[in-house]
Amino acid sequence: MTATSTLVDRINQRIEELEPQMIEQRRDFHMYPELGFEEERTSRIVENHLRSLEGMVVRRCARTGLVAVLNPEKAGPTVLLRADMDALPVQEENEVEYRSRVDGVMHACAHDAHTAMLMTAATILSELREEIPGKVKFVFQPNEEVGGAEDMVEEGVLDDPAVDAAFAIHLWTPLPSGVIGVKAGGVMATMDVFRITVTGLGGHTGYPDSAIDPIITAAEIIQSAQTIQTREINLMKPTAIMFAKIQGGTKNNIIPGSVELEGSMRYLYDGGPGSPENPGQRLERIVRGLCEAHRNQYELEIERENTAVINDPAMAQVAHWAALATLGGDQAKVVEHASMAGEDFAAFASRVPSCFYFIGTGNPEKRSDYPHHNARFNIDEDTMRTGVEMHLRTVFEYFEFRKRR
Repeated sequence: MTATSTLVDRINQRIEELEPQMIEQRRDFHMYPELGFEEERTSRIVENHLRSLEGMVVRRCARTGLVAVLNPEKAGPTVLLRADMDALPVQEENEVEYRSRVDGVMHACAHDAHTAMLMTAATILSELREEIPGKVKFVFQPNEEVGGAEDMVEEGVLDDPAVDAAFAIHLWTPLPSGVIGVKAGGVMATMDVFRITVTGLGGHTGYPDSAIDPIITAAEIIQSAQTIQTREINLMKPTAIMFAKIQGGTKNNIIPGSVELEGSMRYLYDGGPGSPENPGQRLERIVRGLCEAHRNQYELEIERENTAVINDPAMAQVAHWAALATLGGDQAKVVEHASMAGEDFAAFASRVPSCFYFIGTGNPEKRSDYPHHNARFNIDEDTMRTGVEMHLRTVFEYFEFRKRR
């Protein structure tokens, strides 16, 4: 951190003092998880906390979302810090005292910790507001799992004051505790979801010649689609086309009239209309050709849930400096990392220079090495302190970066 040793000492002391409260907040959110756009309790707790801080102006955004601006009247740039609040429709299997008390709903992706970490960072930055040469915008976002960031953008989250840069953290079990993942370029994948309906002519399995079997066609679509990612698109451009649902038929001796296939396409590049890769257009070509060959009709729907998160090189450098300072200069523990999971922080990153980075929280001894969205997902709570420090350091590094420009 480009700051005086006195300021660094103050920050470290406050993080240590607030850590027990932060862990208690995270566990409370974990016990009472709420799905996207249903985060009423979570939002109320966060809002009350933000309104108790000096120098903050707070407003609601996108139903259950919150935006707070520190130093709203101060001249200088505005940096945005974002946390997500929503949980997942997962039945928790962890045997911990703070396990979910809501049947069928669980914080299985660390959003409870993200919320508590940013609340703590807001507390400390409020106390240090005189040291900050600009404005800090704190965004507590609803419905990340289904794209709530775009709703916030439509309601002006990047305006008044206009945001100059944005940062977000994800605690990440695929990385070990003590490691921070930062890189420029694509770090989270575009996610397109698709539904294919293959329609033939139903009939008796004893007289298949009198029917037009959609199951054969559906099977060939699944197989042939795999050539898109392995034979048509450069292997240096990661692409995953996954079929996750097949539905058709009512009885073992009836050829169904139709079969439905659903899945997703993920890739770490644009891939939209006009792109030379465009997995969606390639998938339709295969579906159309096979249906024509087997006398079937088809309908194909493709919906984009998230675009790829592309980190700005300069903002990735800011986060890299912050990570090195947080980890005591240990270069080996700051790694380049990307994921094929989707993340709607892209709604911010596509509009302002941004960096989305990962803080490792995988620790087998603490059973925090299960994958995200798993019923036994949990975090190493010691890494939350790292998250708060990274929020603070990226803010100060960013303002120092702006002064050097």
